[in-house]
Amino acid sequence: MTCGETFAQYALRSIGIGEKLLPMADFTLCQQFVLIGSGLIWNLYFGILSLAAGFFLANALALAKATGSPWLRRPAEGFIFVFRGSPLFIQFFLAYFLFLAMKQANPVFAPLTMAWLGALITLTLNTAAYAAEIFYGALRAVPRGDIEAADAYGLSGWSRFRRVLWPTMMRLAWPAYTNEAIFLFHATTLVFFSGFAVLQQKGDALYYAAYFADKTFNPFVAYPIVALYFILLTLAVIGVFGAIGRRLNRHLPKTTRPRFRYGPQYFR
Repeated sequence: MTCGETFAQYALRSIGIGEKLLPMADFTLCQQFVLIGSGLIWNLYFGILSLAAGFFLANALALAKATGSPWLRRPAEGFIFVFRGSPLFIQFFLAYFLFLAMKQANPVFAPLTMAWLGALITLTLNTAAYAAEIFYGALRAVPRGDIEAADAYGLSGWSRFRRVLWPTMMRLAWPAYTNEAIFLFHATTLVFFSGFAVLQQKGDALYYAAYFADKTFNPFVAYPIVALYFILLTLAVIGVFGAIGRRLNRHLPKTTRPRFRYGPQYFR
């Protein structure tokens, strides 16, 4: 089987399109690249959707934490503290058993025990907590002069927030939020170790890497392929978020615009 034929049969296997059976013997390097790349589709699914949903939830949490009302501030602070204070790996297992109990109480909750939904919800809540703290810090760091200028123009309430506070908050938070987005895509590999089930071997990149490592008794091929794919994914995230960051700072003089660089997170 040529590499082109392998690609045609297995490129979309992780989403149920193409060959149903996995290779059983004589594994080639092309098969490992194609199938692990196919599994990466699920990592992209988890990362993109949880990042999008978590972004809006994080904005709401940051505003709730910054408000003067304890009815909004305290629940937001509690949510952020719990999800930032506990490991994501543990959150996956606790969420799974919670969703399993809900399923046993009512079968309508059965989809929550599947990886495509339950793991997605867990990732969304986790990244929302971290991003909320980033946005809250940026909101507190908005220059006083920007607020005074908005007041001078007669802007108040929602209009002031939409035109002055929120754009400045995003501009200040974006470099740190870029690191959070990178970490989130890396964290999607933990779905493989969680209790959430997949249907018809529709697993992520690590699922197929573990399959090849188990069959060949050689983890030093499949796992470096996963690492290579995530390095390329990281470069893509840096490129996209860097372009958005430059857009957010387009009004600033070029000499004062921050340079967006990826800084590794040694501590989560």
